[in-house]
Amino acid sequence: MAVFHNMLGVKQMKQLRVRFKLWLSSEGAEGAFGDGKWRLLKSIDAEGSLRTASRLLHISYRKAWGDLRKAEECLNVPLVEKRRGGIQGGQTVLTEQGKKWVDAYTRFRSDIEKATEKAYEKHIRELAK
Repeated sequence: MAVFHNMLGVKQMKQLRVRFKLWLSSEGAEGAFGDGKWRLLKSIDAEGSLRTASRLLHISYRKAWGDLRKAEECLNVPLVEKRRGGIQGGQTVLTEQGKKWVDAYTRFRSDIEKATEKAYEKHIRELAK
């Protein structure tokens, strides 16, 4: 174990932090909604464009559109509304339900993050000294 500890170095041990991925699933739908779809919706809300949001998140437009359709189908609510454009181009905006999902998931994720940090402090922090 001493060899492993020396390879990592004390400095790296002190920099440990909690990281996690979170998603909601149902019996028939794995990954109905989670961090990825949440980030996508937040980016669409900020940019007004699915294409721009997908580019900023480094995912293909096709994947982004597929993820949105899957979430809408699983949650049984419309999350975005596409508006065709003329010279200025189209626009993608969140529906009221989309905004509610972003807000609720933001609060939910924050609560989970706080609980995870608390558990880290209780069980792991002492090992990382």
